[in-house]
Amino acid sequence: MPSTVTFRRLLAAAAFAGFAASMPAAGLAQQAPKAPVATSQGVKPAGLSAQQKESLVAINKYFNSVRTMNGEFVQFGPDGEKAGGEFHMSRPGKIRFIYAKPSSLDIIADGIDVIVRDIKNQTQDLYPLSKTPLRFLLADRIDLTSEANVTNVSVEPDLVSVVLEQSTVFGDGRLTMVFDRKTSELKQWTVTDAQGYDTSVAVYNVTANHPADEKLFKIDRTIIR
Repeated sequence: MPSTVTFRRLLAAAAFAGFAASMPAAGLAQQAPKAPVATSQGVKPAGLSAQQKESLVAINKYFNSVRTMNGEFVQFGPDGEKAGGEFHMSRPGKIRFIYAKPSSLDIIADGIDVIVRDIKNQTQDLYPLSKTPLRFLLADRIDLTSEANVTNVSVEPDLVSVVLEQSTVFGDGRLTMVFDRKTSELKQWTVTDAQGYDTSVAVYNVTANHPADEKLFKIDRTIIR
């Protein structure tokens, strides 16, 4: 069974593997642990209001228009810890998170697997991409209007919140995405683990749909660099 530390590293990766607009780090409030995640039947397409469907269709269009992205990130963990670095994404299936020092983490998804490396401690954990929280975020295309795991859609004057539940090799978890209602850009991403702990991430200096360096997504399964 994967360790709690490794799970939270992958939660951090999942938290900013989406497509986002710039957001000040101060906008991400720290939260106390919530109640354990409970499963539900989800929101069926027929149960969505016209307003909810309209918002999700706009989000789908924006989300699916972004094929590559790179930028910088700042991450806030459930214990108040803060980390940052740079990220590179290429859909479907590929993402790289390069943490700035003093962190020694390096997370890579190559379209098949996800590897979590701790360069300082010379360790690496390998997982099938399809069994991690990243599988939805790095899919070739998404359709939130038909996604069975969508459990809540909230439309407010300025924001749209979408909650999804996922079952992975690490257990059940919840992804909460908050979008700008006008532009459909992702403003905040929070991942909640089965114990109710949140990991939130903000990205900035983002560039979308520029050619990606495929070497960034290569996993060396034999050595630690």
